[in-house]
Amino acid sequence: MWVSWCAHTLRKLQLLASLNTSRACTLPRIPLVEDLTKGPIPAGYNLLVEFDPASVWYNIFLTITAGWIKSGGVTSCSVTGQPPVQVRSNLKRLGIDVEALEQNDKLRIWDWYTCTLGRKSKEKLNVDSLKVADLSIGMKSVMESPPQPEYLRIIDNYSNVGRFNDEKAWVEYTLARPLASSPMTQSTIITALISDLHSNWVYRNLEAAVEGIIDVKLDEGSNPSRNLMRIRSMRGVDYDGHWHPLRVANNLEVTIEE
Repeated sequence: MWVSWCAHTLRKLQLLASLNTSRACTLPRIPLVEDLTKGPIPAGYNLLVEFDPASVWYNIFLTITAGWIKSGGVTSCSVTGQPPVQVRSNLKRLGIDVEALEQNDKLRIWDWYTCTLGRKSKEKLNVDSLKVADLSIGMKSVMESPPQPEYLRIIDNYSNVGRFNDEKAWVEYTLARPLASSPMTQSTIITALISDLHSNWVYRNLEAAVEGIIDVKLDEGSNPSRNLMRIRSMRGVDYDGHWHPLRVANNLEVTIEE
């Protein structure tokens, strides 16, 4: 009986592993990030990007969004550092049929930018305030969503949310709402922060809560200066942790230089 139970358990574990591997292989792809990993990034991961404000992070943001969509995924972009019309225009340069995707609910562009100017947004998807007490209301429906492994939520500059909140309240909201929702919904979340802007307490708390940390910077020590990217850490996934130079094409697509 013991041998039979062990054999049954082993077959069950092998089946689960096979299902997980098959599922991982069918997930949409994260450009640039998965160019530096030796396997797919599992669903439900939180990735934190810490970027130099002079770097090409905003182009990376566009490249990841477009690449995820092109590989069959659904994307929700929250933009705080640029108007939605600019995001649409740049995604079109990357070959994305923005109007059709928005109409089919495959691409959602949330306007978090206009409220930072003290104005009312005319966008269908928008927030009136970046105060965490107000953002928390909208997060309730997100956290109750069914599993959506094909879904990517990405924010271009989460540091702008920090401008309107006390650090402690902001971090506690982030840990309890956006970051907690990712494993619950099996969606992927990419949150970008300006490096060396907030207190060390903010970075340490958020870094401890995510599965992956990615750095993007402008290296001004070389002539000409170079944009660089690396994976600093990634739980459960083998990765290349070296700094890699980046190239930006005329259509704004970012690739890793060989």
